[in-house]
Amino acid sequence: MQEKKPETASTPPKSPKKTNLLDHHSIKHMLDESVSEIVTSRGYVEDVRLSNVRLLLGTVIIVIALFAQFYKKKFPENRDFLIGCIVLYVVFNALLQLIIYTKEKNAILFTYPLAGSFTSTGLEVSSKLPRFSDMYTLTISSADPKSISANEPVESTKSVTKWFTKDGVLVEGLFWKDVEALMDQYVKEPKKNK
Repeated sequence: MQEKKPETASTPPKSPKKTNLLDHHSIKHMLDESVSEIVTSRGYVEDVRLSNVRLLLGTVIIVIALFAQFYKKKFPENRDFLIGCIVLYVVFNALLQLIIYTKEKNAILFTYPLAGSFTSTGLEVSSKLPRFSDMYTLTISSADPKSISANEPVESTKSVTKWFTKDGVLVEGLFWKDVEALMDQYVKEPKKNK
């Protein structure tokens, strides 16, 4: 019986990941998921607080819509209640969009600081793959850019054709190497002078 070797940060998982090369969103989703795996394999723990806030706001929006739909009284009598529900629905939707636009932007992952490190801020990993383009941009920055321990953001832009075979299989070794090199560059960046 063969023993499985444990996977390390520099060893990608063995199951091949395949995508449809004609689907822009499928390519970006696969790359983003792989980046999340790489970052968390280096000891960073995902910070899901912002996702939880978004889920909570979404739940409140759904509850408001359900109250408006299934309120006991019929239309002419429940007019004021419906107006209140509509106003609340719009307010909570606007708040949700504001959070997505100002805080989340293109982020695919927020992390806590590494356990035992001197830095007090985690990472914000974001990516872009413009429509009709093959150039994937990965940015690693501080989750709290105003922190004194925040490093300068680092960015890498490369063609996705470098990481995929013609059949749509992700060449994980190359991709892992590029992402880990970017993470090493972020860690080695000198601190900002304030």
